[in-house]
Amino acid sequence: MALPPIAVLGGGNLGSAILTGLVDAGVRDLRVTTRSAATAARYDGGPVRAVALEDDPSANAAAVDGAGIVISGVKPAGTAELLRTIGPALAPDAVVVSLAVGTPIAPLEAALPAGAQVVRAMPNTPVRVRQGVTGLARGGAVTDAGFAAVQEAFGLLGEVVVLDDERIDRISTISGSGPAYVYLLLERFADAAVGLGFERGDAERTVAQTFAGALALLGASGESPADLRRAVTSPGGTTAVAVAVFEQDGALGRLIEDALAGALRRAEELAAR
Repeated sequence: MALPPIAVLGGGNLGSAILTGLVDAGVRDLRVTTRSAATAARYDGGPVRAVALEDDPSANAAAVDGAGIVISGVKPAGTAELLRTIGPALAPDAVVVSLAVGTPIAPLEAALPAGAQVVRAMPNTPVRVRQGVTGLARGGAVTDAGFAAVQEAFGLLGEVVVLDDERIDRISTISGSGPAYVYLLLERFADAAVGLGFERGDAERTVAQTFAGALALLGASGESPADLRRAVTSPGGTTAVAVAVFEQDGALGRLIEDALAGALRRAEELAAR
């Protein structure tokens, strides 16, 4: 299906990543609003029409005029105010997509005119290179056509997982925050390689390509992570010793569980505000 015009309100990290991915995917009618003129200037041109709020305070309302998908990329604390501002300018069939962590669908719907279509989305930053994961939760007023359009738009940016509203915050702790976990592991492995005598640049390149190659093999082989791990881990070999350290008394699994639980608690705290 042909995508309708898409407005991205807020040029922060996620808004920028989504916009870049959509441009790369060939989407032709994109509008974006930013706070500063300098940021707007970076986006404006080609399929993107960018306007800064410092130049035009009514830019958000203008951007959503005629847009079929409106992506709200502002911080959670400012989301309700933004939705109240743009509500009167929304097209009757527009779908509002909120990226706000910890903000359920009900208060989003309450900030908009009655019957407004609201979808919550939790993408991650690899949508910039169309390798992302996006969780979607559908509000009660969303039509099949409206939800299909949102699924198609985010499908251009990677994998889409449809969830209920409650589980959107749970996926944010896994895929939404997940790139940071991966980069942290890359940092620490590179640190360890430097400790073994490698130059920093060589360490970072070696670690990055090791992770990238392992993930490429996972995608190409169709095998499970456990199967591929076992294939590398010869009994009594060097890998087996390292894996045993990671897994001693289930330490790695517990650490990951504790980290995700902490992230989820924070999402719930944001929702209670």
